[in-house]
Parts: sequence; structure tokens; C-alpha cells
Amino acid sequence: MKNITTTVKATICTAVFAVAGTAQAEECKNPDVLRFSMIPTEETTQELALYEPMVNQIKEATGKNVEFYLPTSYASVVEAMLGGFVDIGMHGPYSYVIAQEKDPSLQVFATYAKHPGHFQEEGPGYKAVLVARSDSGISKIEDLKGTVVGLTDPASTSGNLLPRVSFTDVIGAQLEDHFSRVVYTGGHDLSAVAVIEGQVDVAFVATHRLDNVIDRGLAKMEDYNLIWSSPVIPQDPFVVSGKLCDDLVDQISQAFLTLNESEAGREYLKNVNASKFVAMTDADYDIIRALKAAKDAKKSQ
Repeated sequence: MKNITTTVKATICTAVFAVAGTAQAEECKNPDVLRFSMIPTEETTQELALYEPMVNQIKEATGKNVEFYLPTSYASVVEAMLGGFVDIGMHGPYSYVIAQEKDPSLQVFATYAKHPGHFQEEGPGYKAVLVARSDSGISKIEDLKGTVVGLTDPASTSGNLLPRVSFTDVIGAQLEDHFSRVVYTGGHDLSAVAVIEGQVDVAFVATHRLDNVIDRGLAKMEDYNLIWSSPVIPQDPFVVSGKLCDDLVDQISQAFLTLNESEAGREYLKNVNASKFVAMTDADYDIIRALKAAKDAKKSQ
């Protein structure tokens, strides 16, 4: 009788936990309004009407209103998603990895496939480049000792992580020990312009962001000397909250992946120098995790 009672209790407990688990799985988020945000870039500081085709596509695919949240930093997008204020976000690769460590339920679903440009190569990847003004007398790595270098944001991949991991291996020293001063400019466009205006001697800039500065007429390609470039890394990931219902996530994903099928969508993509969105997975950003681990290891030495 004792064994039968124990079996019955175990069966009841299993059933209770199964029901509780099902209830939790069903308690996904299906809001009437979706909030969307992107890390500060040259595009996000321009007219917000630029994003209208993307916003309209999300509205049409989901049947929901969409609000655009304009952030002040990479970290503000991370915190907004972690706090549940933002449902869809474009992160930098590094800031995405930081956010995903804190909330593993975050899901990356797409990124841009970029057109080839002045410095940018075609596809869903880009590089960090170190540039100097062409008339500065700085043309090679040996000229860098004691100069002033510009970084973008502490959570930037190409504007901070790669310089502190890959480039420090090249020069055999920490940035602060090799350069006379290390400054954060707040953005890739600001770094590129700071080089032209002589506010910094050299700066690390993402190739597609540097192209944007040139395309906007703020500088010309020949104004820069290319000192160093990194390996190819994946483009900025578009990410959804893990709290959203699966069918809603699918609708959002399809809205991005089919954006190039409409005239307005193609116009938007043209404005950001991209041909389309391509599907991405969390594993595509393992290279960034490896870089982060290397940076953390160096910091602890």
C-alpha cells in the first residue's frame, strides 16, 4: 500500500508540474503596441521618417502599433530590452552578447546584407578599420606611438572590443600604454569626423559607418589613410524579446526578411546601403563571444 500511495503522489506531483509548465509556456507576451529601438548610428540621428517602411512592414505583419524609442547609447538599448520596455532592438554585436548573457531568452533573427562601398565589403559582415587623416603623416602602425586615438562606445564591437583584443595583439601593448590618449567619441560618425577635424589623430570605425560619413559628404575616401583592418565580423543583430509569443516573433521576423519585396522597403534598404535582411542565429555571434572572453582574460591579467 505504501508503494502504491507513493506512486500516486508522484503521479499527482508530475501532473501538477506539467500543468504549471504548460501555463507558464502559454503566458507569453502579446502586446497591443510593439516598441522598437536601435543603437545610435548615423541613420538614427537623421529624420525618423527613414524608418517608416520598416515600421509599416512590422505593423502590417503583426496588426499592431509600433513605437520607436530613440536611445542615447548602446547600453540604453540593452537596458530597455532587459527591462521589458523594448520588444525589438538593433544592437551592436558586442552589446548583443552582453545583453544575451544577462537574458539568454533574447533571440537574434536577422541582420543587414550590406552593399559594397568605399571601405565596406558586400554581405552580412563588416570590419573595424583604423584610419588617420591622409595628410597627417601617419600611414603605418609604426607611426602610432604617442598619438591620440578615438574609440566610439564601450559596448561597441568595432569601436572598442576589436581594438582592445585584436589590435593590442598587433602592437603588443594595451591601448592606454601605446597611445598618448584614448577618448570615446560617442559614435562612428563622430570618430570619422574627429579624424578629419584633427580632434584625434586616428580612430577605429566600422567600415559601413565610415562609408555613411563619406556618402553624406562629410569626408572623401581619399581623406583617409587606412592603417589597419580587422577580420570580418557579423553585422548588427536585430533581436526580439524572449517574452514575446512565438507566432508574433515569426511575424516580426518575416516582416524584416521580406522588406526588400516592396518598393518602399527597397528604398529604405538603399538608404542604409543594404540589399536585404538575412536570417541570423545566436551561433553566428560566437566569434564575438570569443573576442569578449579574450578581452576579459586580458583585463584580469
